[in-house]
Amino acid sequence: MIHLPLVRQGPLRALAVRLAMAFTLVLSAVTVVYLDRGGYRDVNGDGLTLLDCFYYAVVSLSTTGYGDITPATQGARLINVLFITPARVLFLIILVGTTLEVLTDQYRRGLRISRWRSKLKDHVIICGYGTKGRAAVDALLETGYVKSRIVIVENREAAVRQATANGLVVIEGNATRSAVLLEADVKNCKSVIIATDQDEASVLITLTVRQLTAGQVRIIASVREQENAALLKQSGAHHVIVSSSTAGRLLGLTTTAPPLIDVVEDLLTPGQGMALAMRSAERAEVGRNPRQLQTLVVALIRRGKVLPLGGTAEVTIETGDLLVYIRDDESAPTGVSV
Repeated sequence: MIHLPLVRQGPLRALAVRLAMAFTLVLSAVTVVYLDRGGYRDVNGDGLTLLDCFYYAVVSLSTTGYGDITPATQGARLINVLFITPARVLFLIILVGTTLEVLTDQYRRGLRISRWRSKLKDHVIICGYGTKGRAAVDALLETGYVKSRIVIVENREAAVRQATANGLVVIEGNATRSAVLLEADVKNCKSVIIATDQDEASVLITLTVRQLTAGQVRIIASVREQENAALLKQSGAHHVIVSSSTAGRLLGLTTTAPPLIDVVEDLLTPGQGMALAMRSAERAEVGRNPRQLQTLVVALIRRGKVLPLGGTAEVTIETGDLLVYIRDDESAPTGVSV
């Protein structure tokens, strides 16, 4: 099931509100008729009971009007003119309006889904909207991604509601199932981020994505245990991030070299101090040493491999290289944050 960002009241809630209004209107009509039951004439001639008042109110408001119970006195007829007739019109408006609104809402929702699918291209699918999934969404938004190009796949009801409330499109279902991933248009996406809480699910999702896309879509997966990283790589993941190992290294740095953890947090915290960024090498930079550039380049990416700049080896920039550098995060970005 596709959940688009909430923009209006749900149809079920609107239906419940209108049913409550109609029932309240019927009760009001019954009360008025029952209080003036002496002014009404029944064909049986035995007077009006409470059930007779309910019957008269229902058939009158629904415009059925069998005529077996009629207002006989002037007061009862005046009440019909001033209350029952306007109530009848309001009752019909509530019923017809509810039907039209439900049908219109279904049509509008179908139209929104069709428009969303027609514009969906080069999107990112995030499987799981827990702590890691929410952090991945924040990182994508910081790099310039719009919310319409992010699709969440989640089967937990609370997480679905939270993602929808945050303005994201959610496919409700299990990401290990091919039908769910196909509904997220996995074949035409740019990448798939697997941020589940279970390593077994991450492996199965990776295999499913690889089978559906024939390995043409980049897969980034997160695992809890280091021993499962190799299995994810064999399953088809292009990048594997070990959350427990990474957290352990940061804890170790905090103990042995506290200033280093401050630098790492500065690089990973958006909008403050320094930030890692990446850009393509310019034509004028080809053949030059990265250390001679004005920007602080920390690594080169050449044909998918990272070339560190440490050591005594002489490294020069080649055409097609990607430069990983440190920029001032408070200034306008000139590259892609990483």
